[in-house]
Amino acid sequence: MKNNDKNRKPTAIDFIARKKQGIKIPSLSLYDAPTAKFAVECGIDLLLVGDSLGMTMLGYENTIPVRLEDVLMHAAAVRRGAESAFVVADMPFMTYQISPEKAMENAARFLQTAGSDGVKLEGGVKMAKTAARLVGAGVPVMGHIGLLPQNVLTEGGYRKVGKNQDERRCLLDDAKSIEDAGAFCIILECIEDETAAIISESLNIPAIGIGSGKSCDGQIQVVTDILGISDFIPKHAKTYLNLADEIKKAFSRYASDVASSS
Repeated sequence: MKNNDKNRKPTAIDFIARKKQGIKIPSLSLYDAPTAKFAVECGIDLLLVGDSLGMTMLGYENTIPVRLEDVLMHAAAVRRGAESAFVVADMPFMTYQISPEKAMENAARFLQTAGSDGVKLEGGVKMAKTAARLVGAGVPVMGHIGLLPQNVLTEGGYRKVGKNQDERRCLLDDAKSIEDAGAFCIILECIEDETAAIISESLNIPAIGIGSGKSCDGQIQVVTDILGISDFIPKHAKTYLNLADEIKKAFSRYASDVASSS
């Protein structure tokens, strides 16, 4: 949905209102000012500076090595490029799990230093207390359940979840606990479609899906996946452009021009 007033930044309450109105929410995970500017101009006003930047921007194997300073820098860039968007910063591995107090200290840096509007935490029931402390202190929180990239080492890889009754029950508990903690929305990552639909229906806050079917209240994708410039594009991502080939063509032409002094 495009902002009618391009100078008005949406609030956390606005996204909850969109769910009630049945308005689907498009969101992007991105990392730089120019791309953020393009997104806002196209009516995408919920932007996540994901710790996926570890793989898409920094060349890491997973999100574990991403530091607080890495996301702070990219979040500040996105903020500069998208003044009228609601920008959420992903809290990296071990910047919020240690204690609610540590989470509050680090979340404050995102709001005060990077200009972010909120933060995202991975986890459900186990993170509800931390989420509630942050919301109570005035920090908008985006939840994240299902496949949790920061748990990849203990989970042994990436897989779809919510395929059986036990997993479905646990995911519903996770979702409700995060909603009860005061989160304004929640990411459902790689959750079986029917389970994701049940979760979305049970919540009063938006459920934003990634690889979780079309019944969610919105969708989020990683910008490098939809532009076709990732080394690995997951099955759930739709590639709208093969930008990698176009970039290579441009680089080749440039190199040729330099070689020929043209």
